[in-house]
Amino acid sequence: MKLYYSPGACSLSPHIALLEAGLPYDLVKVDLRAKKLENGDDFLKVNPKGQVPALALDSGELVTEGPIIVQMIADKAGKNLAPPRDSDERYKLLEWLNYITTELHKNLGPMFSPVLADDAKAFFKDRAMGKFKYLETALAGRDYLMGKQFTVADGYLFTMLMWATDRLKFDLSDMPNLLAYKARVGARPKVQEAMAKEGLLKAA
Repeated sequence: MKLYYSPGACSLSPHIALLEAGLPYDLVKVDLRAKKLENGDDFLKVNPKGQVPALALDSGELVTEGPIIVQMIADKAGKNLAPPRDSDERYKLLEWLNYITTELHKNLGPMFSPVLADDAKAFFKDRAMGKFKYLETALAGRDYLMGKQFTVADGYLFTMLMWATDRLKFDLSDMPNLLAYKARVGARPKVQEAMAKEGLLKAA
């Protein structure tokens, strides 16, 4: 498999999933602004959507959209990264993945735009903070979103927390459950490995 990624983008989520799953893969870096691969090839010929993540399967099929990719990885791995298909717990995982992608990802993403007005950024930040407050409550007494077990949803939420705190400088100091969760996920060896491969680890 090949994972098309951009350092620190939402493709970090399936990158974490691949490492946690122990599946073999190749990394292909994408310049999202130029829509080019490192070798100069046109990324749009690979993925006409022009976005990462994109996962090229050994069959030649291309899978896009992060929440779908991570579930495919989990199902291929069989390592409890997602509850069994058709189980009640699987639908709860789907609920979390949908919440992260529609309520967090889609509010945080626009804030990276250099042309977005400050009042618009404030609007998106206020919306995202409301979603984080919900997560602060939901994570009370839990190690991970689904309880004691790490799942692919946790890699996705961790990526969004990285965006919020490290890049967008959100102050989440009044959300101890969320900050403890971010530290817990961030300390996982495979999460550290993914961040190192993408050049995201800060120098000591």
